[in-house]
Amino acid sequence: MADRPLPDVILYGRADCGLCDEARDLVSALLADRRARGLPAPALVERDIDTDPEWQRAFFATIPVIELGDHRIETVVSLAALRSLLADALDAEPSTA
Repeated sequence: MADRPLPDVILYGRADCGLCDEARDLVSALLADRRARGLPAPALVERDIDTDPEWQRAFFATIPVIELGDHRIETVVSLAALRSLLADALDAEPSTA
């Protein structure tokens, strides 16, 4: 996993969304833990679905949505699912075919 740039962790949510707040807190805590352990930890980027009609159509019924590279979790509030997403996207060794 040499010097490959890390993709951002993207949180699609909206204002006044309790589940979005919970997902943000979980992701932030997991990223802080990864940094403390010396593991790759990308930046968290938040996207308010109410600012983009395409995001609102795509994610209104499933927020909070977390994306990391080509990995996505919808209606995410599970610490285990987030931990798995980060590990799958960041810790897997790239194939050398």
